[in-house]
Amino acid sequence: MVLLQEKNQVTGMLATNQTTARYGLTLSEEEAGLILAEKNRTLKEQKRVEFGEGITPKIIYAFCDSDFIDQNNYVETLIRLQEIFYLYKNEMLDEISDEELLHFMREQFDGVCFGDLDYLECTCLSNFSQAIRAGYEGHRRSQGCKEYGQFDDVQRWDYELYREALRDLGWG
Repeated sequence: MVLLQEKNQVTGMLATNQTTARYGLTLSEEEAGLILAEKNRTLKEQKRVEFGEGITPKIIYAFCDSDFIDQNNYVETLIRLQEIFYLYKNEMLDEISDEELLHFMREQFDGVCFGDLDYLECTCLSNFSQAIRAGYEGHRRSQGCKEYGQFDDVQRWDYELYREALRDLGWG
């Protein structure tokens, strides 16, 4: 039964190739097997169980059109995103839905993090999970979108101020 479930999960991952191929991303059967093995290791490490298709196809569809993922880093990025996802489902005490967490992760990955998985994990999601554990519920009405600005403690640069400084220096 376990082997049949794993075969179905690999088949489900391979089915995502129909969508992801238009972004230059595809998985081989071996790569899908590796991703599944890593997911199972992570589930065991995080003391979580998963039923059905699992989160991996949802991660694939949520991230496949990111400018920061290409065929060269695709498998490693998916494995890492799975690890981060399960870690923060635990950290947020399951107070956030899978979709809310995926929306939040994707938005930060492309926006604030510029594809940096360490920054996503150790800064953005750490700050957000602290807010969730403290009782924040704003993510419910927004589905996890446009939430990070109120938890971000890093001062960002202002594009217009930057352009003005370049003009003052005679460079723009």
